[in-house]
Amino acid sequence: MPLAKDKQIELFSQQAPTEKEMFCKLQQNFAPQYKAVFYDKMAAKTVVVIPSLTLDPVILAKIDGIVHYEERLLCLLLLLRMPKTHIIYVTSTPIDPIIIDYYLHLLPGITGDHARQRMHFFSCYDASPVSLTEKILARPRLIKRMMNAIPDGHLAHLACFNVTEHERKLAVTLGLPVYGCNPDLLFWGTKSGSREIFKECGVDIPAGYENLQNEQQVIKALADLYENNPLLMKAVIKMNDGFSGEGNAVFPYQKISGRENIESQIRDLLPAEIEIVASDLTYQQFMHKFTSMGGIVEEFIDAPQKASPSVQCRINPLGKIDIISTHDQLMGGPDGQVFLGGTFPANKEYSIDVGTLGKKISEVMKNKGVMGRFGVDFLSVKENEEWKHYAIEINLRKGGTTHPYIMLQFLTNGDYNPDTGKYILADGNEKCYLFTDNLQDDRFKGLVPSDLMEIAMLNNLHYDATKEEGVMFHLIGALSQFGKIGLVCIASTFERAKYFYDETVRVLEGEC
Repeated sequence: MPLAKDKQIELFSQQAPTEKEMFCKLQQNFAPQYKAVFYDKMAAKTVVVIPSLTLDPVILAKIDGIVHYEERLLCLLLLLRMPKTHIIYVTSTPIDPIIIDYYLHLLPGITGDHARQRMHFFSCYDASPVSLTEKILARPRLIKRMMNAIPDGHLAHLACFNVTEHERKLAVTLGLPVYGCNPDLLFWGTKSGSREIFKECGVDIPAGYENLQNEQQVIKALADLYENNPLLMKAVIKMNDGFSGEGNAVFPYQKISGRENIESQIRDLLPAEIEIVASDLTYQQFMHKFTSMGGIVEEFIDAPQKASPSVQCRINPLGKIDIISTHDQLMGGPDGQVFLGGTFPANKEYSIDVGTLGKKISEVMKNKGVMGRFGVDFLSVKENEEWKHYAIEINLRKGGTTHPYIMLQFLTNGDYNPDTGKYILADGNEKCYLFTDNLQDDRFKGLVPSDLMEIAMLNNLHYDATKEEGVMFHLIGALSQFGKIGLVCIASTFERAKYFYDETVRVLEGEC
């Protein structure tokens, strides 16, 4: 006798794979696909770029022009130099064709017309603070057009800024794997998870406490830090999923009086004395967000000679670990908590050491099941002519150092050697760069993309492929409204790279 309809539905629901199971299957199948086509320049493949910053919307809303940060992965258009590769690129709002043409003119050996036939741009026409991936998921017709844009016979995968449950849902909907980490492992990319990984590795970290959940635990951690080190001047409070320092706050201990009732004193002082990095975020809002997100408290490390290096790592689908690059980060904002840009490679005094630490951390991350790109930030101090490196956090996503390095690699076809700390071209020459996402000036407001292109051409600022040096612009769409632009200044020496940066600033200020 056949089962009743309701019993059939119940049985089907029990047998149907869950979204997580479907995602894991896609990821397992990615390894043989990767092995077959990833390094074959003539293979027929499609990369679906989802540059969604799927992070806390309250924190992201504090960053000027955040929707235009989706333009940072336009460097992946340079993959079109492989003549059978297609790119599908989705954004919240349309990208000016002039910006797209700006990247295409750098493709070696490929005509613009041939490249345009292999790229497909889609827009949600939605500038709201909701993440791009959520916008895509809410538009089934858009998803269908994306799927139809993948040519028959192509192996395809998603390239995302970060991978959350929303990207997982999109991957399953599209039936495509993601070159990124399973969102079930995202804890290892939080501030608390990072400290746990560093402890497991035996890497030095600032004194502090992780897995804090509320204001009282923050106060207790601040008090314990001070009681353990009465000479401590400041401590840093960090939300687990803050972005570019915008989830951080600094608490100074200067107004603590004596050694009695430390916890009570901090409770009274904290609302007025805390220095919150994110602009226009009140103490109450900060603590409410901290309570929902969790976080850490750790000592603020200061020294006459201090640096903020980072290492960019990658674990590919076959389990191979690569140390992609090292950078010295340029920090600004209150107490140097905001990421502004950086230089590549990191200081030769410690670039190899930082890379070695990154490899050690990557081994533990691999054992946790992590895949894809991630960055590790350090705070380094020089004592007695030696550098000591404190691991600060793991960014389990493409970060601020990702797009400048991709740009350099595609433009020059060189590679970074972690054993020497140098970036070497095929002819043996070295390259370096200075970059920023935060060149901002109200005087730049009103400049549209065509204005920037004309100014750059008339002042010889454009990247020159024959000399393999010059300026690459990004965040171009943020210029007119926010007066904000990103630069990657490529040269053979840091002095030359700094010249290009200074000259760009001088020219833009003069033109405005």
